[in-house]
Amino acid sequence: MADVCTHLNQIRPVKPKSKGCEECVKMGDTWVHLRLCLTCGHVGCCDSSKNKHATKHFHSAKHPIVRSFEPGENWMWCFVDELMFEDD
Repeated sequence: MADVCTHLNQIRPVKPKSKGCEECVKMGDTWVHLRLCLTCGHVGCCDSSKNKHATKHFHSAKHPIVRSFEPGENWMWCFVDELMFEDD
């Protein structure tokens, strides 16, 4: 595990592609919390959700950093470095 995220250069100015988890909405399913991919704007459900679409998106797209898509939260997670950090 790294002390500093080494993937910050992959963060892009993104627009969320959905107001909810893209895959869960298509399936008619529910989620617990949402994560926004900071490379492409994909919105996926967290690992506390049964479908874990944000992590599945990381494994398929290899986009390393997500931000919490929950109101009032500004933390990010790097899947590769296994590091949580906050926006300044």
